[in-house]
Amino acid sequence: MAWRLGRLGAGPCWRAARVARGDARAWWRRGAAGRSWRDPGAPGTGPRGGLRCAPAAGLAAALAGVAGLATAALAHVRHAEMAPESPAPGAAEEADALARRCRGFMAAPVTALGELRRRPDDMRTKMELLILETQAQVCRALAEVDGGAGFAVDRWERKEGGGGISCVLQDGHVFEKAGVNISVVHGTLSEEAARQMRSRGKILKTKDGKLPFSAMGVSSVIHPKNPHTPTIHFNYRYFEVEEADGTKQWWFGGGCDLTPTYLNHDDAVHFHQTLKEACDKHGPDLYPKFKKWCDDYFFISHRGERRGIGGIFFDDLDSPSKEEVFQFVQSCARAVVPSYIPLVKKHCDDPFTPQEKLWQQLRRGRYVEFNLVYDRGTKFGLFTPGSRIESILMSLPLTARWEYMHSPSENSKEAEILEVLRHPRDWVR
Repeated sequence: MAWRLGRLGAGPCWRAARVARGDARAWWRRGAAGRSWRDPGAPGTGPRGGLRCAPAAGLAAALAGVAGLATAALAHVRHAEMAPESPAPGAAEEADALARRCRGFMAAPVTALGELRRRPDDMRTKMELLILETQAQVCRALAEVDGGAGFAVDRWERKEGGGGISCVLQDGHVFEKAGVNISVVHGTLSEEAARQMRSRGKILKTKDGKLPFSAMGVSSVIHPKNPHTPTIHFNYRYFEVEEADGTKQWWFGGGCDLTPTYLNHDDAVHFHQTLKEACDKHGPDLYPKFKKWCDDYFFISHRGERRGIGGIFFDDLDSPSKEEVFQFVQSCARAVVPSYIPLVKKHCDDPFTPQEKLWQQLRRGRYVEFNLVYDRGTKFGLFTPGSRIESILMSLPLTARWEYMHSPSENSKEAEILEVLRHPRDWVR
């Protein structure tokens, strides 16, 4: 299968309704058991023609910068989504299948169920259901491993259009901070955002200076407590822009990368092999290209080192067809849990010294530096009107440390990981 990149990627206006506690808890019990649910009103709740690279990577993880969330009460949903009097053959069964699928999510979809039912084959529907499914799968796996704190499900809205769901676990037994966010947003692209796209080569034709867009994605960062358990980040997203003549441009982006405090060769091989297998289902050339892109993107130039040991990163995927790229993104999203959870189980109870904990804090400082100084998605979000700042900064750890002129001892375990961060390796072939 041939794959081509477009020239740039990017990273119903749902009015919030306070959910009756009984209905909300009923939904939650039917969903992922064992997680905490936060009522919005409750106080104190815690490739055709070959693969061609774009002039610059898209706005990675930009969806986090425009994410928001609001979901109406289920009673309201049931009222609004009543079946027609004369349903088409099979329509009732399909509607029931959608409702059953949604009960497995962390929260009800951002888009009204009736709208999702009316356009089952629309990519916006497929992608919204995929990111909700991914969020639930990852949260369920993390909560099972942690065995302590549950996920707070934060429902909120973006007044400019659309919404999102933030699921955050803090101060657990295994994880210091784990966030898995989804966003489904729409509206008019800001002039600043459109300008950034044009500066990277995207040709966009506006009407009266306006550019309608739809965007959705899932973004996650997991910071474990144990310094021998690596941090993981993943993000998968879909973007659609409607130009003045009605033409729609679309593209997908995303990736998954690992940031260990200490190097473990077997862990690196397992992580990269799992991602490679997901990529290889869609073409043998995808993993090596996206692995190199990941190494290049997560480079902290003022330190001369990468943020971690990489993974895959891609943007602006707009061929061979929308469905084929979606299938690739789905394979990558479903590889998150098997690539990471075995590493957590392997190391979460490893003994560690105060020195090793200190090194973890220093490496987290590098993580913060990259996210705030270089990450396009973070910067895009911070300067975008209507952004949900808490969701943008969800990627930052609870604790980090900077020490003046700190340098690890020669031939130490700390020096070993630095060597890999300065000179990336090929972990699988």
